[in-house]
Amino acid sequence: MGQLEEPTACNTPEFEEKVNQVVKAYRSEHQFKELATRYANNIANGRFLWRNRVGAESVCIKVKHGKETWSFNAYDYSLNEFSPSPNDSNHPFAQLVAVIQNGLQGDGFKYLEITAFAKLGLGQHVWPSQEMVLNIPKGEKSKILFKLNDCAAMHSEKIGNALRTIDTWYTDDSNVKAIAIEPYGSVTSRGEAHRISKNDFYTLFHKWLKDGEIPAEQQHYVIATLIRGGVFGGNE
Repeated sequence: MGQLEEPTACNTPEFEEKVNQVVKAYRSEHQFKELATRYANNIANGRFLWRNRVGAESVCIKVKHGKETWSFNAYDYSLNEFSPSPNDSNHPFAQLVAVIQNGLQGDGFKYLEITAFAKLGLGQHVWPSQEMVLNIPKGEKSKILFKLNDCAAMHSEKIGNALRTIDTWYTDDSNVKAIAIEPYGSVTSRGEAHRISKNDFYTLFHKWLKDGEIPAEQQHYVIATLIRGGVFGGNE
């Protein structure tokens, strides 16, 4: 969705005006190209399949936008390195990047229909999401898998987490693995938070609003957090 500079709600008009200014400046300078490229990578590489991607002989990702349909071999796109958008504007990946970029820059939204095909071994497990069930009666199953219309399914939160796994800016290590965009860089599966020392969202966001400048890579991170959305409150 576009219109990123307009918060859904804000109780301080002065703050909202500053947000509007920095997002417009980012839009003008970067045009969301870097973020669109990284989101496109996580669609093309099938990261959103999670464990269903592991052990698959082949994974094909088909993306439909209007009358256009593009097909990607997921293994051509790394999980840890983000392929740049090709210079050839007719390349399927470049076209996918352009659609996402236009969606982020515009006043409306872009709709993508994404279908993944994973070739698995006969009888190989598939891995749906697991429901959070509290107060389980004694003797009942504690593990309940998510399904839609009696078909194994995955929660939208898990899909979203995969698509926003683009943060490689939390450290200077060039061999770093991408983590999901989160205000404190949290990775719950490992019980870690990678952005707790002056590089968390709140610190960077306020510094950007106050000083009018932070490093470009941290601008990408802050904007990606706004795209992620959430309720961002302050003490003062």
